[in-house]
Amino acid sequence: MPFSVRIDRLRRDLELVAQFGAGPDGGVTRTSFSEADREVRAWLAGQADQSGLARRTDGIGNIFLRLPGGGDGPPVWLGSHLDSVPAGGRFDGALGSLAALEVARRLVEERVPLRRPVEVVIFADEEGNYHHLCGSTALVQDYHPDELAGLRGRAGNRLVDALAGMGWDPAAATRTAVRPGAVHAFVELHIEQGAVLERRNVQIGVVTGIVGLGGGELVFTGRQDHAGTTPMPMRRDPLRAAAELLTRLPDVTGSISEPAVATCGVVVTEPGATNVVPGVCRLQLDFRDPDRDRLLALERAIVATARAAAQRHDVAVTYRRESITDPVQLDDRIQRVIEATAVQLGLSTLAMPSGAGHDSQNLAKLAPTGMIFVPSVAGRSHSPAELTDWDDVENGGNVLLATVHSLATE
Repeated sequence: MPFSVRIDRLRRDLELVAQFGAGPDGGVTRTSFSEADREVRAWLAGQADQSGLARRTDGIGNIFLRLPGGGDGPPVWLGSHLDSVPAGGRFDGALGSLAALEVARRLVEERVPLRRPVEVVIFADEEGNYHHLCGSTALVQDYHPDELAGLRGRAGNRLVDALAGMGWDPAAATRTAVRPGAVHAFVELHIEQGAVLERRNVQIGVVTGIVGLGGGELVFTGRQDHAGTTPMPMRRDPLRAAAELLTRLPDVTGSISEPAVATCGVVVTEPGATNVVPGVCRLQLDFRDPDRDRLLALERAIVATARAAAQRHDVAVTYRRESITDPVQLDDRIQRVIEATAVQLGLSTLAMPSGAGHDSQNLAKLAPTGMIFVPSVAGRSHSPAELTDWDDVENGGNVLLATVHSLATE
């Protein structure tokens, strides 16, 4: 291609956006619909207006920035997310979103004639504060009003209240689905979040498929007692049962498959006092496997292990599934376009699966979908240590630009 992304502008944007929700440790906490999210949305709106991009926001908070021209057919979508995990990194989601903005700017600035519309999409709550891949899930299927009303964030706040706090009608969040075929193609640029590309000294990852994701809550219920006067053998401590489950997770995942993983990132005891044997212990679980049948088997094995632990400690346990997102294979043709584009730019490539979940696995149900990975330094992610070299940022931006140009002019 005769033109490329402006790395100076893309770097400026990434460094600026990292300040929205910045913490003292260098991490970023930018939960969807938080104050930091409001700030980055306002900034993005200003950038879109300056670049001549038409913008709209759907009922769940997904942002769409449309380039002028391109006809009336199904659009080519590109984008990612701008929310982060608590104390996360500066590149996860932000790279794909801001590189998509930069691609849109360059296509407008170069007055590239397009045969198809092009639209940047910034997905809401990809990190699952309220629901795994929340915004892109709403594009695949509408949330039922009762389901929407039951979604709560990590802090216990309701999604419908968060949406109302943004000045939106929560009922609109139940009318967001896009019919299959309404999108010509979707492409997402993302950091790898692992160390494969760096270790193999490869510049571009061509993603072949995305792991399946499951999430749920286990609630162990015992008996609240005095911490000083209740003998150890008499206790019905739900935290003990929860702790037994957590120590057994490596064995549980190993019994399913080598790539299977399970994580508990949130443990809450009630009433939550040092001098009280807790009456309730809640665990938020994340479990993953590249195969759907194994993913469901992993869920069953975790629940069975939890029930056995509960029985041994004379407590009760219940399980509530929050979500299952199927693993997907990404589109072969778009993989070939990404591969050919990278080769034309003189970049080395590797076909590889993704062990992290992405909005692309939902978009793959709507349209042919492809993902581009760039290396993560030391494979670190979901951490203030997250880092991608600027040369790799530029490489990824240029592969995204050339891929979108190819898809929008074919």
